[in-house]
Amino acid sequence: MAAGLGARPSATFVAGRFRPLAAPLRPVRSGKFVVPKRCFIVSSRLAWVEDELMEIQKSQEQSSVKSKKRPPLRRGKVSPQLPVPGHIPRPSYVGAKGLPELCKGQLHDAQGITGMRAACKLAARVLDFAGTLVKPSITTNEIDAAVHNMIIEAGAYPSPLGYHGFPKSICTSVNECVCHGVPDSTQLQNGDIINIDVNVFLNGYHGGTSRTFACGQVDDSIKHFLNAAEECLEKGISICRDGVNYRKIGKKISKLAYFYGYYVVERFVGHGIGTMYHSEPLILHHANENSGRMVEGQTFTIEPILTMEKTECVTWEDGWTTVTADGSWAAQFEHTILVTRDGAEILTKV
Repeated sequence: MAAGLGARPSATFVAGRFRPLAAPLRPVRSGKFVVPKRCFIVSSRLAWVEDELMEIQKSQEQSSVKSKKRPPLRRGKVSPQLPVPGHIPRPSYVGAKGLPELCKGQLHDAQGITGMRAACKLAARVLDFAGTLVKPSITTNEIDAAVHNMIIEAGAYPSPLGYHGFPKSICTSVNECVCHGVPDSTQLQNGDIINIDVNVFLNGYHGGTSRTFACGQVDDSIKHFLNAAEECLEKGISICRDGVNYRKIGKKISKLAYFYGYYVVERFVGHGIGTMYHSEPLILHHANENSGRMVEGQTFTIEPILTMEKTECVTWEDGWTTVTADGSWAAQFEHTILVTRDGAEILTKV
């Protein structure tokens, strides 16, 4: 669950591998597809690349004729908060007023690392299960209910539930929703995309992960977008190890996003995670000059959000749901990692 940057009070901590055949075709407001100006091709492969581009563009044109234009996302009916059995331990913020102070980075000994691995593996299994539920006609509320039951059956607490008043157990962000979408009566449609953000509190430790899923059949341009967003996460993780500057994560992610013709949302950041849900360090996913270095035994999330167009973000009156101002779609992928001497262990990878 991303932490937020900005002046709005509710936004402060309210919060595979891919090799493209050619440069991405990006949708513009007119509905047509264009090749980004900053792409390049090797002359000896020009004919082959042109054939690939023509095939993709033909597929896109056929898809746009068949599919209806989706209306802007609207808030649906939010059902009552689901109960959690009394024997399951709650995080300290549940039922408390306000938010706890942001603590320093969280370092773990052997016991702590074992606890983090267990919580993160559960979060990863739950997310995989949630992905199997994504299909046309299902509501985001139904996904939330099924995930909630799986978490409590494992003896864990869904970390978002009750965090600064958040009413649900997961975040479900559809199409132009950047993050922190509140599950409700909204039905998924064929061709939609949805980010499902799962966080669990198990035996005193939080683990978090998210992924953006395609619902039914999506255009090739959307597949490219999702693959690029996931690759950006992988690129950010790849440079992590003891002693590396945090800012290198944002540099790697933003450079790759720019290459593919997409944009990184700067308002929301990754964060330390462990016995505390949110802590330092704050992980910026865009190019920055922040100081600070990674330390062996540290755990934090990396969770970049990409948009298909350069745009601002707007938060709804519920204080949570944040969407793109122009309606362009967004995609996010997240892992919790453990910094090691020689690299990073992805704790939320099944």
